[in-house]
Amino acid sequence: MKYYKHLYVGESLKKKKKKIISKLDRGKFQLDIFLLVFPETENNQLEIVNPNLLLQKNYPRREYFVVGLAEGFDEALEILEEIAKNVYNETRGADIRSYILNKEQEG
Repeated sequence: MKYYKHLYVGESLKKKKKKIISKLDRGKFQLDIFLLVFPETENNQLEIVNPNLLLQKNYPRREYFVVGLAEGFDEALEILEEIAKNVYNETRGADIRSYILNKEQEG
């Protein structure tokens, strides 16, 4: 997995961010954690994924670009809303993918 330089992290996970990323990288089960990632198709903006699905044997393997970490689906939706607001406020548009990729390249 690759992580966004300016990773969005839910309030409940701010102190546990490094530990959660470490577990994700090692493929460990994590209760009630959700990831906001770029979907495979470029037509879509972001998707919310439960990382425990990725641990299944037959789940399709691919490189994920993680934009946000949340505890619980509701917090994932809140982060998604925050991202959309940030993008709109800065660009007056709704192209989340381009905004994040540009920020990633800027450093």
